[in-house]
Amino acid sequence: MPEVQEPLYRPYLAMAILCERVLREADGVISVIRVFDRSMVTGPTEEMPPTNIPLTLVISFKSGFMRGKGVVRLNPKSPSGKDLPGLQFPVLFEGDDDRGIAIVATLGFLVQEEGLYWFDVLVQEEVVTRIPLRVLYQRVGYATPQS
Repeated sequence: MPEVQEPLYRPYLAMAILCERVLREADGVISVIRVFDRSMVTGPTEEMPPTNIPLTLVISFKSGFMRGKGVVRLNPKSPSGKDLPGLQFPVLFEGDDDRGIAIVATLGFLVQEEGLYWFDVLVQEEVVTRIPLRVLYQRVGYATPQS
């Protein structure tokens, strides 16, 4: 006999990504442009200087069994494991199973070290997914003549 699965009393994740930009049409449909999970930072020094990376965050849920007001949190963590300042988004889950919400936020994300950043996505304090961002640093400069 098949096992009966308990209902999931949190929304269903539809999408959680970083991209360059989002187009929101008059009918409410969104188009996500240039999805990425890596960013190259260049600079003239050996060590990476603090750099602001422009990005657009898109998080979308379908209500499922979730009804009412809630909070979606984004908690970033640096490559060295340091908790960075997070964001929170008040949301309203209308129900009707297939109804949902879409959070679109344009950010300037300050990076101070090379490596893999993680953005934990939480609903009602429960981690639903994680979004990665790998930051690479390349020193650039003028060529010097060799003797």
